[in-house]
Amino acid sequence: MSHRNALVAAVRQELAEARGTARAVLAAAESARGEAQHRRRLVREAYATCLNQLAAAREAARDDIQQRYRGEATRLAGHLRGLATMSATGAAGAPWRFWAPSEPDPGTTPGLLRIGTITFDETAALPALIPLLDRAHLHLTGPATTLDELITGLLLRALGSTRPGDVDLIVYDPESRGAFGQLGPRYVGAGGFGSLLEELCHADDHEAWRLVVLLGDRATGDEMTRAQRAQLDRIARTGVDRGVHLVVRGLDLPDHPSVERIVVHDRVAACASLGRLEVQLDPPPPAALCRDVADRQRPGPPPARLADLEPARLWDESARYGLPAPIGDSTDGALVEIPLGDDLPHVLIGGPSGSGKTNLIYTWLGSLTTRYGPGELALYLLDFKEGGSFSRYVPGPRDPSWLPQVRLAGVNVRNDREFGLAVLRHLGEELRARTARRADPDDRPRVVAVLDEFPVLLDGRDAIADEAAGLLEDLARRGGDQGIHLVLATRDADGLRALQGRPTLIAPFTLRIALPKASRILADDNLAASVIPARHAVVNTESGLAGANRVVRLPDAGDPAGWRATQRRLWRSRPLGCEEPRLFDADAVPRLPSAYRPSGRVPDAGAPVGSSPGAVLGERIDVSARPARVRLGRMPGRNLAVIGARADEACDVLAAAALSLAAQGPAYFSIICLEASAERSAARLVAELPAADWYDASDVHFDPAASDVPRYLIGYGLEAAGPRHRPALRALLETGPSRRVHMLGWWRSVSRLRDDLAGRFDPIGAWVALDVHGADLAPLYPQPGGPLWRPRPRRALFFDRSVHRTPEVIIPYEVNSDHT
Repeated sequence: MSHRNALVAAVRQELAEARGTARAVLAAAESARGEAQHRRRLVREAYATCLNQLAAAREAARDDIQQRYRGEATRLAGHLRGLATMSATGAAGAPWRFWAPSEPDPGTTPGLLRIGTITFDETAALPALIPLLDRAHLHLTGPATTLDELITGLLLRALGSTRPGDVDLIVYDPESRGAFGQLGPRYVGAGGFGSLLEELCHADDHEAWRLVVLLGDRATGDEMTRAQRAQLDRIARTGVDRGVHLVVRGLDLPDHPSVERIVVHDRVAACASLGRLEVQLDPPPPAALCRDVADRQRPGPPPARLADLEPARLWDESARYGLPAPIGDSTDGALVEIPLGDDLPHVLIGGPSGSGKTNLIYTWLGSLTTRYGPGELALYLLDFKEGGSFSRYVPGPRDPSWLPQVRLAGVNVRNDREFGLAVLRHLGEELRARTARRADPDDRPRVVAVLDEFPVLLDGRDAIADEAAGLLEDLARRGGDQGIHLVLATRDADGLRALQGRPTLIAPFTLRIALPKASRILADDNLAASVIPARHAVVNTESGLAGANRVVRLPDAGDPAGWRATQRRLWRSRPLGCEEPRLFDADAVPRLPSAYRPSGRVPDAGAPVGSSPGAVLGERIDVSARPARVRLGRMPGRNLAVIGARADEACDVLAAAALSLAAQGPAYFSIICLEASAERSAARLVAELPAADWYDASDVHFDPAASDVPRYLIGYGLEAAGPRHRPALRALLETGPSRRVHMLGWWRSVSRLRDDLAGRFDPIGAWVALDVHGADLAPLYPQPGGPLWRPRPRRALFFDRSVHRTPEVIIPYEVNSDHT
C-alpha cells in the first residue's frame, strides 16, 4: 500500500508541475506583442512538457487510483487544449469542419501544424501538433495512400496559415501522378531530381519558404549518385535555416535534429517529437478547401524577370557619378533602381532567414554587371554564412566561366574572420592609394564590397573585431568619395547590435533595403517591412524614415542554370588581360602547389644554395593565395617545432616544408620517424625527396655528418626519443643552424617539448601550433598569457619570432592524401 501511496504522490506532483507550467505560459501569452516570438517558444515547450508528463502519469497509474487520475487528467487536458490553440492558431490547428485560411500577425513566425488527435481516454482528446516551417523536415513512413492524405493536410495547413506567396510549393513526382495537384504546386519530374537538389543547395534565403515534397521510389533511391546523396544530406542539415523544408516519402534522410520522423500504421501515427503517444490521424481535407487555397495562392501580374533588368547594350553605361541599377519593378510596372553613388555611397540590407536576401543580392549583381564593365566596376564578395552563395561567379569544375567584374569571392568564411579582416585591410590600402594620388578617381573602377552576414566579422571582443570595426568605419566615412562602396547584409536582427555604439559606422548607410519581416533596418515607426509579401523589398534612401519607402517586386535570380548563360556572355566579352578572380573557400583544403615540389632528380652538390631557404608551411589567409614561409638561415634558433596531436596535419606541415626546401636547391634530409601513426607519411616523403635517409627508434641519432649543402632533420614524434637522446637533440638545436643543419620536428604538446629542451625554448625560433590552446603556448610567446587562439580543424597558428609581432593563422597544405 505504501508503494501505491508513493506512486499516487508522484503522479500528483507531476500533474501539479505540469499545471504550473501551463499557467505560467498562459500568463506569458498575455504579455506585449513584442514578446510574441518568445511566447510561442514557451508555449511549444510547455505543450510538449505537458504531453510527456501526462503520458507518464497514465502509465504510472494503477486501477485503484483511476478515478483520481481521471480528474487530474481532465483538468490538465484543458490546459493542454489552450496551449495547443496558442501553438497552432487559425488554419494551422482548426478541425476541417471549422477550417478557413488565416494570416499570421505581422512579425510572427508560423506555429505548429495539426495532424490529428491524441486520445488518453473518453475525456481527454487533444490536438496532435508537429513542427514544420522554420523548424523541421518531415520523413514519413507507411502506406502510400495514407501518407499522401497526411501530406495533403499538412500542405493545406501550411499554405492556409501563411500569406499568399510566402510558401513556394514544389513536388518531385517521378511517376507523374500529379500528386497534390489541387494545391497548385510546381512539379519536377523523374529527370529533374539532380537539378532540383542543386537548386535547393543554392537556395540561400531565396524566398520566404520552399516547401518541397519528395515522392521517392526504389528507382530514385537506387539511382541516386554519391553527389546527389551528399546534396540531399546537406539540405537536411542546413535547409531549415535557409527556409528550405523537405517532406519526404520513399527516400532516406540522415539522422539530424531538424528531421522529424513520422511512422504510420492503419491511420495511427507515431511521431518522434511526441514520444510514445499514438496519434489518430485526421481525415483528408475536403477537395473544395484545397481548391480555395490554390486560388488564394495565385499571384497577380508577374514581376519583372532578371532579363528585363538588362540594358539594351552590355557595359554601355559610365560609373562616373554612380552605379544606379534596377532590381525589380513597382506595382505599376516601372523599374525601381538602387541609386548607389556619390550621394548614397553605402547600403544596409536586412531580412530574416527565408526572406529572399540572397535572391536580392543575386538580382542586384546581375543588373550591375550587365551595365558596368570591368573598367567601371570591381566586386569583392564575402559570405560569412554556411554555403557557397558567391561561388557561382567564379570558375568551377563544371563551368570555367567567371564574372569579369569579380576580383575576389570568399565563401564559407564564418569561422575564418581573418580572411574578412584581410579583405578590409586590402580595401583600406586601396583607399589610401586613391587618397594619396589626389586625382580624379574616375580613372579607376568603382569598388563594391558585399559582406553578407557581416556581424560575424564584428562578433567577439578581440583584436579581429576591433580592427575590422575600425577599418569599416574608415571605409564608410571616406570610401564613398574615392569610389569605394560597402554593402552590408544581415538576416539576424540581433546582428545589427554590432552597429550600436558606432555612429560613425552606421551614419553613412542612409540607403537601406528591408526584406519581408526585417526589423531594425528601417526606422522604429516604419512598419513597411512587416506587411510586404514575399519576393518584395522596401528601398529607402533616408535612413529608414517612413516617408521615403519604395516597394519593389523582385525577380527570381536563384536559378544557377538561368544565370549561367548571361555570365558566359559577359565572360566571352571580357577585355584582354582580365584576371581570373580569387576564390577563397574556407571548406576547401589547398594542396601543395607543384612549384614547391622537387623535380625528382638528385641534387647537384656543387649548385649554389640561397643563404636562407624558405620552408613553405601552408597557405596564408589573405587576399592573395600566398604561402607562409619560415626562413632557415645560419642565425640561432632557425628551427621549427610543430606542436599538436592532429597527426595528419602535423605530417602535412612537415612534408610541405621538406618538399619546398628540396625544390629550392641541393639539400640532404634525414627522416626520423618515432611515431607509428606517421610511418606511412614519412615513407611517402622519403620516396619523393631526391636525397633522404631514414631513421627509426632503433638507430635514431641527432649528429648528422658534415655537409657542404644544407641538411634538414625532419622528426616525427620526437618526444619518443627519450632522455638518452635529449643532450644530442639540444646540442643540435642550439648549434646546428650555424652549420646549416636545421631541425623541423613534431611534438604532441608544449609540455613534451619543454621536457626535451629542459625548459629553454630559445633554440625554437618558429613554431606551428595545431590543436593547442593559446594559454598553453605562453612559454613560447613573448607576451604574457599566450596568444588569443581557439584551435579549429585544418587551421594552424604560425609564429616566427624573427618576423612576427603576433602570430598568424594559416591553412596547412594537403600533401599526404591518397589523391595528392
